[in-house]
Amino acid sequence: MSQSALIPITRQLADDMDAIAWHSPSHVYNPLRYAWPGHRSYLQRYGTATGRVLLLGMNPGPWGMAQTGVPFGDVTLVRDWLGIDQPLQPPLPEQHPNYPLRGMATHRSEGSGSRLWGWARARFGSPEHFFQRFFIWNYCPLLFLKNNRNLIPEQLHKDERQALTAACDQALSAALTALAPRALVGIGRYAERRLREIAPADTPIHYLLHPSPANPSANRHWGEQADALLAPWMDGERPEATPD
Repeated sequence: MSQSALIPITRQLADDMDAIAWHSPSHVYNPLRYAWPGHRSYLQRYGTATGRVLLLGMNPGPWGMAQTGVPFGDVTLVRDWLGIDQPLQPPLPEQHPNYPLRGMATHRSEGSGSRLWGWARARFGSPEHFFQRFFIWNYCPLLFLKNNRNLIPEQLHKDERQALTAACDQALSAALTALAPRALVGIGRYAERRLREIAPADTPIHYLLHPSPANPSANRHWGEQADALLAPWMDGERPEATPD
């Protein structure tokens, strides 16, 4: 297996994230550091092919990628379906008492990841069949915590947002060049907006409702919406881009 071209991109992104001075969040977790074994395994196993549909998430959840290094990485599905079971590597960041880092020993479920990877397992059976057509990546690799809650990038101070966006845009642009996707899907509006800013004009861009359990619409019909949007590629066809 050839090395994924995403590995040097993510290593540079990890460096760029560490160079930013954070003051909005009380705690910042960078799983590209302490969960690198899991993330590297994900890229090496599933991140080498080109010409697929790229599904782009926003940033890690506290019980998903923050624990496993895999985007939307619910522990059970990462271990039992994706076949990735890697330990965290020291040093670990300063931890919020309500969001401890236990890696693959985490007993909490990542709701978004359970829904997304659970859908993939139900539709494709094996990860190999899913990754023949799709790949999932996060725009921002960091988890931000403050006041017992998860901060999204848009809630950071302006100077932090600007530095974050510059680094993550650069990494996204490099990833698009490496992966040469046939189409792009923003999982949530934030990811969709970044794709529309960065992606080549001739690449179709689509929006998929975020699978978070906090979203009432996702709780009702997320699987059906994913089927409707992604089924044409599952059948080997290519639909037209959705309007802005």
